Amino acid sequence: MTRTVPTPHIPPSLHLGPLPWLGMALLLAVLMFPAHAQQISDAKVEALVEALRLSAPKPGPNGGLYSDWQVKPDNITRWSKRCLNQEVTPEQFAADQALARQILACVMGKVLREQVAAGNNEIVAVQRSAAWWMTGDPEQYNSGSTSAYTLRVLEAYLRFF
Repeated sequence: MTRTVPTPHIPPSLHLGPLPWLGMALLLAVLMFPAHAQQISDAKVEALVEALRLSAPKPGPNGGLYSDWQVKPDNITRWSKRCLNQEVTPEQFAADQALARQILACVMGKVLREQVAAGNNEIVAVQRSAAWWMTGDPEQYNSGSTSAYTLRVLEAYLRFF
């Protein structure tokens, strides 16, 4: 004698269909998708630049750093030459936030895109970019005090999305 097990009846109002599973699968795919296949938009670069500003240490007296981003003067000169083909003084950089953002988007866009192209997912790429910003070495993203800083930058970055 064959015994059949009844199939539970799910009321139509509770049947969710494939959409929640599809959404979950897409979310997981985006998070696990190789970063080199992801595109880094200008909006993401701008979010990183703003996250760096929000995470910058508070300026100290006579700290020698400029603007809300707390940038060393030699970096301002070098980066402005590279990005604008003209030298910007630290005072100009500090006085003009739009100019500062333009230069920093140029510099950090390159850094972030390099990190993604190296095969890092977007989250790690943001952290490694923040480590580059702080130390000049993206490998330091999960080391010591740099780790806490890169997590602050990542948290600020993620607020924009």
